[in-house]
Amino acid sequence: MKRARPAPKGATDFEGLMVSLKRYPDTKRSFAAAWVVPPGLESLLPLFPALKRWAKLLRPSGAGFCALVFALVAIIGGGGDLWAQAQQTSQQTWQQIPIPKLPTFHPPQPKRIELPNGMVVFLQEDHELPIIEGMARIRGGERSVPASKTGLTDVYGEVWRTGGTKTQTGDQLDDYLEQRAAKVETGARGDSTTVSWSCLKEDFDDVFHVFEDLVKNPEFRSDKIEIAQKGMYDGISRRNDDPGQIAGREAAKLVYGANNPYARVPEYATVAAITRQDLVEWHNKYVHPNNIILGVVGDFDSAKMEARLREAFASWPRGQAANYPEIKPDPAKPGYYQVDKTDVNQSNIQMVAVGITRKNPDYFATSVFNAAFGGGFSSRLFGDIRTTKGLAYAVGGGVAAGWDHPGMLRLMVSTKSKTTIESIQALDEEIADLAKRPINDEEIKRAKDAILNSFVFQFDSPTKVLQEKTAYEFYGYPLDFLENFQKEIEKVTNEDVARVAAKYIHREQMAVLVVGNVSEFDKPLSSLGTVNKLDIAIPAPPPGLVPEQGEHP
Repeated sequence: MKRARPAPKGATDFEGLMVSLKRYPDTKRSFAAAWVVPPGLESLLPLFPALKRWAKLLRPSGAGFCALVFALVAIIGGGGDLWAQAQQTSQQTWQQIPIPKLPTFHPPQPKRIELPNGMVVFLQEDHELPIIEGMARIRGGERSVPASKTGLTDVYGEVWRTGGTKTQTGDQLDDYLEQRAAKVETGARGDSTTVSWSCLKEDFDDVFHVFEDLVKNPEFRSDKIEIAQKGMYDGISRRNDDPGQIAGREAAKLVYGANNPYARVPEYATVAAITRQDLVEWHNKYVHPNNIILGVVGDFDSAKMEARLREAFASWPRGQAANYPEIKPDPAKPGYYQVDKTDVNQSNIQMVAVGITRKNPDYFATSVFNAAFGGGFSSRLFGDIRTTKGLAYAVGGGVAAGWDHPGMLRLMVSTKSKTTIESIQALDEEIADLAKRPINDEEIKRAKDAILNSFVFQFDSPTKVLQEKTAYEFYGYPLDFLENFQKEIEKVTNEDVARVAAKYIHREQMAVLVVGNVSEFDKPLSSLGTVNKLDIAIPAPPPGLVPEQGEHP
């Protein structure tokens, strides 16, 4: 026999449905339990018996349906105030949630070893997977190459691996490594070259032998040099296809100078001038233990790995230390620079100047400024130019910091051709507005949160931490730079952000580059000032070097 339930205190019984004018925010009772009716909606109470009958017909989901109908009736019957009240209450509720202070960042620390011959080794154990990986970074890169051989390290970085060793061709190494699901790769950067490996733990000895042999005994076979050069010729022929690539390349020339190693690009003639002897001489000049930083991460015992590396490299004699020439930027004069690209319907706009290095004391303050002003979806530039004004496909930028040479101060907008000048003017307004409307507390808090909350994901694995530590070693930074980053960002004040904005963001000192279809601009670029037209034509290759269009080699 069904027992009648007494009405809760303060509730009214409508045909067995308890309706209370009190709040029951945490109730877990069933459909027959108390319903909460906010003040002001008492006139809806007579509807409850009908809702209950509908619910019985629709069991087991009747209670949910009934609640939905009541909500709709409440809104239609004058529940707008209730909705506003609920929204306000909800907003106040989440704003009152305490946000704990981020814990101090303590990434796993690799073991640093320096061999008697000057080679520096970092060992980072990671037993999550039965894999061992390593990378040697070697001082000396494209910035040390003479201008007449621009592209040398690109060819070197490819042929070092594909050319094989004195005992095995590159093709034989491919087969050998493929059987073990392993890889050994080489490459080049502006300031260094690299050779790396990745393999299963059980295959470490076999794969490490290939790595060691490649470091000490490369062959640079001529047929692979020719293949690498042809690949570069193909890249040169297509380098003006992408307007974004054009903008990035030409912007670097405006900041550093067209002949600066940080901006110059390979040409047919410079790549054709590279010989096997150049690669051999480069290797002999730079690949010495005192120029190498080796990082190893994976499933190994550090003591045993150290012994294995000492066995392989400790007796390798020192060589000539790499010397880097001092390379100073030679920026173009402030003004407007134009590349007319007739096959596009949008413009790539870049305002550029010389940036800073990470060793600059302003690095942390500029990092916060960058995030607040142009660093993402929540930045001021994005909100004003893209979201509010609807002018940009993409917008952003800031004061970039290089490791050992100044980065580029760069503010970028991608927009349709017919809003090119309007977008430049919008960016001008944002720069001018920094003095009148400095980055405020809310923007700075949001920027710091974005940096600090994403920071851990940039170094969420032992491999990423190891790579960062080897970079500090390579560029001469304190090895605890990573651990100090969090507290240095937290220390940045509003005054710091305003100071660096005023110190580095000077519109009158910037070069403005526009790559787009000039005939479709909303106004001529000359309406803003004197325009310098840039010639991006690709110099012709030496006779017979590249087949003519339609001709087959």
